[in-house]
Amino acid sequence: MGPATYLKVLSRLEKEVAHWDLPSVSKIARNKGKKKAPFHVLVGTILSLRTRDEVTLPAARRLLAKAPDPARLAAFPEKEIRRLIYPVCFYRNKARALKETSRKILEDFGGKVPSRMEDLLSLPGVGRKTANLVLILGFQDEGGLCVDTHVHRVTRRLGLLETRTPDETEQGLRELLPRRVWAGINDLLVPFGQKICTPLSPWCSRCPVADLCERKGVKRSR
Repeated sequence: MGPATYLKVLSRLEKEVAHWDLPSVSKIARNKGKKKAPFHVLVGTILSLRTRDEVTLPAARRLLAKAPDPARLAAFPEKEIRRLIYPVCFYRNKARALKETSRKILEDFGGKVPSRMEDLLSLPGVGRKTANLVLILGFQDEGGLCVDTHVHRVTRRLGLLETRTPDETEQGLRELLPRRVWAGINDLLVPFGQKICTPLSPWCSRCPVADLCERKGVKRSR
């Protein structure tokens, strides 16, 4: 598959996914004003790592209702953070990371979530996926390109790239695709990867782009 075909896939999925639920962090971003969005997106993304959307969203809402900004979250007891975000995966580690991240935002960035990739990566618990999502959803930065396990899997399965990690996939997509589509890739491929192009036995019989897909690595489908 070449870049032109991949763009055709994205265009077709844009029509399909428009009727589906947004990923949990996108819902968090759209429900908040721009002034608060970066911190809410940051918290939601950290909670979402290896956690299903139906668990992430209520956990994020519980926590942010009590501690909606870095100052209040930094002052919040870690035990209470754990209670509020349970049962997200690794809730103990995430509670610690959220508290430390909030403290660093206060100490190093004047209480505001930084808007540069290198600064975001300096925060505890923040990798490229989280940083890119904060840039895209929190700051409306068209230079962000978020690649999680779903985007990585779907891109490789379609046959555009033969990369080993999400970070490699991100760099590959940046080189191959026009900047105008970068920011929207996450909202298209995440729900597609959750509902249709699943890790095991993808629903190829229901797939709206089956005729364009090379099905790389697919041993069994439905």
